[in-house]
Amino acid sequence: MASIERTPTGEGVLHGLKVLDLSWGTAGPMATMLLSQQGAQITKIEPPGGDPFRSQLGYHAWNRGKRSAVLDLKDAGDRATFLKLAARADVLLESFRPGVTGRLGIDFETLSATNSRLIYCSITGYGRDNADSQRPAYDALVAARSGLHWEQRGRVGGSTAHLSGKPPFSPDYEVPFEAQQGPPREGPLFPASRFPSLGAAYAATVGISAALRAREITGRGQWVETSLMQGALASGVLAFGIAEDLDAWGFLTWVNDSRAPKGIFEGADGRFVHAWPPSPRFVLAAGEGESLNATPDLAAREDPDRIGLGPEELFVLHHYWKPMADTVKKFTADQWTEAGAQAGVCIQKVRSPEEGLADPLLLADGCVTEIDDPELGPIRTVGTLYKLGNHPGTILGPQAPVGRDTGAVRAEAEALPEPPPSAEPGEFAQKRTSLPGGPLQGIRVLDFGLAVAGPHGAQVLSDLGAEVIKVNALHDWYWHSSQLAMACNRGKRSIAINLKHPDAPEAIAKLLDSADVLLHNMRYPAAIKLGIGYETLAEKYPRLVYCHTRGFERGERENLPGNDQTGACLAGVEWEDGGCSRGGRPMWSLTSMGDTGNGYLAAIGISQALYEREQTGRGQWVDTAIVNAQLLNASHSVARPDGSAFERPRLDAMQTGFSAGVRLYPTRDGWICLCLVKQEEWESLGRALAIPDLLAGGNWASQESRSAHDDGITSMIEAALAPRSAGDAFALLDSAGVPCEISSERASIDLWTNPEALKQQWIVRYPHPMVGELGQVGLAMSFSDTPAKVQGRPFLVGEHTREILAELGYQDSRINELFESGAVNDEHVYPALAEEGAVVADSPWAPKQASDS
Repeated sequence: MASIERTPTGEGVLHGLKVLDLSWGTAGPMATMLLSQQGAQITKIEPPGGDPFRSQLGYHAWNRGKRSAVLDLKDAGDRATFLKLAARADVLLESFRPGVTGRLGIDFETLSATNSRLIYCSITGYGRDNADSQRPAYDALVAARSGLHWEQRGRVGGSTAHLSGKPPFSPDYEVPFEAQQGPPREGPLFPASRFPSLGAAYAATVGISAALRAREITGRGQWVETSLMQGALASGVLAFGIAEDLDAWGFLTWVNDSRAPKGIFEGADGRFVHAWPPSPRFVLAAGEGESLNATPDLAAREDPDRIGLGPEELFVLHHYWKPMADTVKKFTADQWTEAGAQAGVCIQKVRSPEEGLADPLLLADGCVTEIDDPELGPIRTVGTLYKLGNHPGTILGPQAPVGRDTGAVRAEAEALPEPPPSAEPGEFAQKRTSLPGGPLQGIRVLDFGLAVAGPHGAQVLSDLGAEVIKVNALHDWYWHSSQLAMACNRGKRSIAINLKHPDAPEAIAKLLDSADVLLHNMRYPAAIKLGIGYETLAEKYPRLVYCHTRGFERGERENLPGNDQTGACLAGVEWEDGGCSRGGRPMWSLTSMGDTGNGYLAAIGISQALYEREQTGRGQWVDTAIVNAQLLNASHSVARPDGSAFERPRLDAMQTGFSAGVRLYPTRDGWICLCLVKQEEWESLGRALAIPDLLAGGNWASQESRSAHDDGITSMIEAALAPRSAGDAFALLDSAGVPCEISSERASIDLWTNPEALKQQWIVRYPHPMVGELGQVGLAMSFSDTPAKVQGRPFLVGEHTREILAELGYQDSRINELFESGAVNDEHVYPALAEEGAVVADSPWAPKQASDS
């Protein structure tokens, strides 16, 4: 929204907050980076010798702007120093294995006793107090244990049929590998994206942000928990799911079917573009001549503008795949991208992360930033990813060397008084309000979102306790019949309004009178046209938090149509997940976190704006974009300003892994995943598989020698595992202390019948009037004091129109007039009978009648 200028006030919405970061890996450092960009003071507490994962290239992004202090928490003196800091901290984030903080005496129960306002966030592998709590929890292993490896390309007929135990759509229909995504092999695919950690990072950040808002009301901190397993589920929110009736009209789609071409084509220059949604009419018409025509006469062709949603469209996709591939091959990727921009069609060149970071448009927006790193020199990395009108955010500096701030941090602790035996700070002693409905209880959200990105953000707010009203168009039943729409629209009520009707503005105004938040992801000129632009609303509703999310960054691409796929192309995610650096083809993962990551960023920004509103009484503008989320998803990469790359792990072309120690291996009857990080783990592997060169003193005993002989080591491990069953291989390696998991095709089925996952609402099941029993991904985080919860099944479009209008003060007679004039609706017509205009009277779609009271 380039036309809107904001005058920032203060130094960040989180300025003045003190955060102790006891995390390592990906999820925790990424979450505290997001807090840092809004002004929180982050002190990274490192063990003697430093964070063991500091060699990660991504740390130069995730640890920027933080202080580094080395404290040995097993030492009594250092622990006393830490306890002083914790007694005055606002937030603590840790990623220890369950039970470790208790043994160190820094668990939530201990620290909250002396600091009742402390928000304590734990990121574990699998949660606590369950059978998997002590399993090794690296991204690759959690992806294996959750079944995420099998969802990268998807399954024949989609995951829903597999999880539901039902036959897939047209199971005998076979397609060539070249028309599908991924390498020419069967089995699970190893993604370059750290999906479990990404999901956990988003969940931790929004959980902390919502808990800060709750603390302003209750005066109390609390324990916020998430896990890499919940992160894996969060990344698969559009892939995972079950349904009793898969034949319900409009429910299944071709999108999750592994056999479906996904619109990725190679250009004349050998570079790839992604055309999404596939538009045969535009591609074939634009490219039929000797030069590319961005404004062809589309009326001259009978090909479809775009492919529909139904599973039967699989046949249409394959009908057009070869002619579209041949046409795209006539011109370069840049030519197609330019033509798409001119025509308003989503076509984007697939770039590497380094190319994305070198993009001057992203740098100008601030979603990419340049830092003078003391170790690497000038670097480009992910920048500010969501902006608040009062606080656009800032990058505070590069990653600090290990222990740079130890002296200053010790001096601060020395100056603090001893922690009291118990604490309830006097100025907050009167705050005893409870929020049993969640940290955002009492907040009303108007969701004007479209497709996935906007509605998913509102769904996260619903899980946090907000009341969400989805403002639907009358024709939205088509989209909302699909499993994709249902995956991001649970826990809401729906009012169906014809926004172009002359009576619509009155109903919208009444909704706005009671709203705390408005969220949408339509292109901003459309919002202005509908009368819901920020400038129109801000003066009348000064307490309103207004969130707009886009496909692209601000600038010349701002008002182009954008989606998960265009963001993944620009940021380098599809390049990474396809192993393109090592000869693979681009891959749009079915667990991609562009749309859903955008939703999380929106929820984070909104929660922080609500936190500030509790202090100031003022709302503000919040914005983010899908490309911002994809930049975060690819932030394990940093680059030089000219776009040249640093050395980093790269996925292989067959999408089995990064290296001999971090990859999938085939066994006699399945697959096993290894993730070796420590020297002793390599030695354990060497003993278990009788590979003496991996032992101390062997030819491959060092990291350097293993890197130099990676292919040979891979072949030896592969030969040792191939004759064994997956179960036998796992038993052997696990008992030897080798971090491993079976990557089983049944893993997700086992998870979806796990009673503990159901109890914790990590997955949820409920009856739905369209499909019978419906199962979906549930909560990504939990709270000890203000419990999150799934508020209900996905709505039927307009299902709550009458009750919402009545709540807004409309009399029954006026409500009936609005229905009769076509301004609103709650009629749910079975699509199969729509041509005849028939409605089944006792169906869940039958219209309700109202009379004057």
